[in-house]
Amino acid sequence: MAETKGAAQTPGKGSLFTSLSGKVLLLTMVFVMLGEVLIFLPSIANYRIQWLKSRIAQAEIAALAAEAAPDQILNEDLRSEILKGAGVVAVSLKKGEKRQLVLRDNNLAMVAETFDLRPGMYYNTTPEALFALVTTRDRIIGVIDHPPNMSGDMIEIALHEQPLSEDMRSYGLRVLLLSVVLSVIVAAFIFAALSRVLVRPMQRLSANMTAFGGDPQNATRIITPSGRRDELGAAEHELHDMQTQLQAMLQQKSRLAALGLAVSKVSHDLRNMLTSAQLISDRLGEVRDPQVQRFAPKLISSLDRAIGFLNQTLSFGQAQEPPPQRESLNLHGLVAEVLESFSLQTTTVALVNSVPPNVPVDADREQLSRILTNLVRNALQAIESQTGRGKDAITISAERQGSVSVVRVTDTGPGIPEAIRDKVFAAFQTAARSGGTGLGLAISTELAEAHGGSLKVALTGPTGTTFTLLIPDQPTRLDVRQNRRSGG
Repeated sequence: MAETKGAAQTPGKGSLFTSLSGKVLLLTMVFVMLGEVLIFLPSIANYRIQWLKSRIAQAEIAALAAEAAPDQILNEDLRSEILKGAGVVAVSLKKGEKRQLVLRDNNLAMVAETFDLRPGMYYNTTPEALFALVTTRDRIIGVIDHPPNMSGDMIEIALHEQPLSEDMRSYGLRVLLLSVVLSVIVAAFIFAALSRVLVRPMQRLSANMTAFGGDPQNATRIITPSGRRDELGAAEHELHDMQTQLQAMLQQKSRLAALGLAVSKVSHDLRNMLTSAQLISDRLGEVRDPQVQRFAPKLISSLDRAIGFLNQTLSFGQAQEPPPQRESLNLHGLVAEVLESFSLQTTTVALVNSVPPNVPVDADREQLSRILTNLVRNALQAIESQTGRGKDAITISAERQGSVSVVRVTDTGPGIPEAIRDKVFAAFQTAARSGGTGLGLAISTELAEAHGGSLKVALTGPTGTTFTLLIPDQPTRLDVRQNRRSGG
């Protein structure tokens, strides 16, 4: 079922006009047809002008023939034939100030509209042409122009508009058919070019990403760049690099996951064995032998550290820490408890509680205690790793900044080595100190972020290191706060 669903959602599969190729073809045809329409409008307007001018030229010839007749008198049949041959119903010439009606049909109706074709006298030719193209009425129209053969200053004709409309429709149909043919041909060429240059490479990218998403750890699914030098070629190279890096990360995570599972199993069993050994070592303290009394504390301390390391490893291997159960705590008392737990482990390092008695903190007691314990343990290990120094100290101080509790843990150790400063909060990163696990800061950072806060290195150097822990108060709804104040 999963494979069927994935196949149904594969890009590029579907009907013609929902695929990228179909959309390119459709848009190409639409824009080509739009271009043909933009060409057709002035073309049909120009056809109308030329058609009318041809009637003007024929009417001038008919007028000259009528003037050449004896006494300029024509019988009715000859006059009708001349007008029919010219395609007009009346012809008028103007020479100088004199205007003469040369030819006229006896059944001439009233002129409905007159059009002036002289230069600079006509502007709205396109709307007039469209009206003539669609009209079905046969009306008499007048046309004014300069005689082409200069037989006078002006010639004016009257003619039926229906022949013009029929010829324009015939011309328009021919242009439409030609436009359709040209649009199909041009669209086919453009589509073929775009399909080869753009669509197919993009479909290749899409298909590769879909295939890689189905099995990202399969090296054969990584795209092979085609060698193009354009933007698509750059996209192929970037995709190849990204897939290669992602595959390496996934393989590393898979190995780490397998390693973590194995380490967790070993740590669990080893912790049980060390716990048993710790119980036995506690009994050694009751032996009066001086040698036993001398080495028993060191053995117990080593076992405690080993069990603590295994507990941290198992805790870090969990999917996630439980959400903090926040409450208002007295920070001075909590710090005192943490420092007291280390008082038996050292006699050379001063453990200083500089937290004012009235500084509160909104946090999970157990998780905040773990954070402070990890920071103090790291500081103690750092100090113990150096020799030849004077009196050392670990100091915990705190203050309130608005709704944020700011806690600082400062030691007089040798500082964090520059090589690991950027990754000191990553898991299994240590400063090569004896007894360091590399998990304390990673766990502490995770717990601080669970409170909505942060854990940062404020400063570090040869004279010591200061960590700053920020714990903001949990937002409280107004109605809940009012109920608390009223005791409800």
